[in-house]
Amino acid sequence: MQRVTITLDDDLMVDLDRIIEKRGYQNRSEAIRDLARAGIQQAALDVGESPKHCVGALVYIYDHSVRELAKRLVQASHAHHELSHATLHVHLDHDSCMEVTVLKGDTEEVQRFSDQVIAQRGVQHGRLVLMPVEIKSEVHAHGEKKAHRHAHVHARRSG
Repeated sequence: MQRVTITLDDDLMVDLDRIIEKRGYQNRSEAIRDLARAGIQQAALDVGESPKHCVGALVYIYDHSVRELAKRLVQASHAHHELSHATLHVHLDHDSCMEVTVLKGDTEEVQRFSDQVIAQRGVQHGRLVLMPVEIKSEVHAHGEKKAHRHAHVHARRSG
């Protein structure tokens, strides 16, 4: 780990200390590291340097009374079943629902699927939150030494 000295103006320091207090960081270094990771990730996305693989959460609000929208959303998820791992459905009021879909896979495919969902007529608001990961297939056993060895995919935080 490297030590870096930076100079921040007073207003920025006030903002940083407010974030530290609200989020419960133990110190300024932890907060700055976390904010730097988020900023670097966003800057990479902004200039088209997407990580190869990601996990993400697609959050969207839609009007369930729009003709066949719920059906189209389900069909889109089924058409991309390799990306979509779970969906939470919440009724907000008589007309609006919120869904949170957990996605994992190729970043460009996750982005394309999310754009397709958000662009549906009747989806009122949508946002995709991406986190880069490295996806590796590993063979191992769980528990006892004589347990059955098996292969499956692990997604680990990259960087």
